[in-house]
Amino acid sequence: MAKQNNKARTGAGTLRIIGGIWRGRKLGFPEVEGLRPTSDRTRETVFNWLQPHIGASRCLDLFAGSGALGFEAASRGAAEVVLVENDRQAFLQLKQNAEALQAANCHIENTSAEQAIGVLDKSFDIVFIDPPYQADLWTKMAFALLSHNLLSDGAMIYLEYPAKHDLPDLPSAWYLLKEKKAGDVKYCLFEFHAGEDA
Repeated sequence: MAKQNNKARTGAGTLRIIGGIWRGRKLGFPEVEGLRPTSDRTRETVFNWLQPHIGASRCLDLFAGSGALGFEAASRGAAEVVLVENDRQAFLQLKQNAEALQAANCHIENTSAEQAIGVLDKSFDIVFIDPPYQADLWTKMAFALLSHNLLSDGAMIYLEYPAKHDLPDLPSAWYLLKEKKAGDVKYCLFEFHAGEDA
């Protein structure tokens, strides 16, 4: 996710929901270190990939940031979306955006992804993993999702990481379906096969 240069006002930016019931709605996000809203073009590709799976799904956005992925999923028919954001400023903006959208199906948690995984007690059909790059949390989050049984059989997992990096170490039960590069970012879609070795 490239940093957006268009600033709606000092210290903040805006993004646009590109599909579904909130198509065209603009949402604000704060300027927080490591927060990189997924570009419109990348989101369009990802949600084209996910479209057959979105309806009535339960989604988990582990590093919600601007909410670009989580709110897009809700707009396109997800039954429930849990957005996890550790930064207080970003969390408050997510709450404000959810209220503006009247997004009753979006639940926003102000905690770390690791803490959230430890307390969530339902499995998810779609999971977005797009942590701050410097944190290097892809592998840790992937195996934590497995150990806490948070993936439904056939779950779709979206992963975004720097193009200059190798693909992170991931569970063998995750099957790569799609992969694409956009500038200095790579993004992938995996399918989880339950009952296979991690």
